[in-house]
Amino acid sequence: MSKIIVGLIFTTVLCTIYAFKNCDHKMNSNKALTSTHLEDFRFQKQWNKVKKLTENDSKYNRDIAFFIDMKIHSGKNRFFIYDLKNQKIMDKGLVAHGSGSETRVAGTLKFSNTNNSLCTALGNYSIGNSYVGKFGKAYKLFGLDTTNNNAFDRNIVLHYYFDVPYNEQETYICNSFGCPMVNEEFYNRIEKIIDNSKKKIILNIYY
Repeated sequence: MSKIIVGLIFTTVLCTIYAFKNCDHKMNSNKALTSTHLEDFRFQKQWNKVKKLTENDSKYNRDIAFFIDMKIHSGKNRFFIYDLKNQKIMDKGLVAHGSGSETRVAGTLKFSNTNNSLCTALGNYSIGNSYVGKFGKAYKLFGLDTTNNNAFDRNIVLHYYFDVPYNEQETYICNSFGCPMVNEEFYNRIEKIIDNSKKKIILNIYY
């Protein structure tokens, strides 16, 4: 009888250990899944906004949009040319943010729609006509949200700059005065898409 009781206790202990490990594995898997889901959800939220905007107004391009994810390190690709219909990235590159957006807390940014703030402003932009200015050919940006509706008055434009690197790097890249500023080689590809589009392209900057 005592041997049977000892055997049952031993079996119970083994089952408990296995169940605990299995539960712990599931918890870790769920944690990873939740983290991935949140990142996907953050982008999907912006994709839905752009999709709705383009579907409700015929002047906007329904096939292609540009997205800039300000959560990503400036030394990493965070400007995405996106296929709205097939939901896939067509191209990507580095992009600078405004010097006014820098904070003393590493990995965080601040955003502003105020004149002379030198900050990046979040929201949807309509990419307007091009002009030639001090940075060469640039595109005027029109803010479509309350968070960026001063973009035109602030002279916020999409342009290239010689000091923006082409390849990803571990260190942060240079800053702009609030404009989305990219490498010239990457800009040449962006330029072709904008100039060949018969309708206005949306640029979405989010965090």
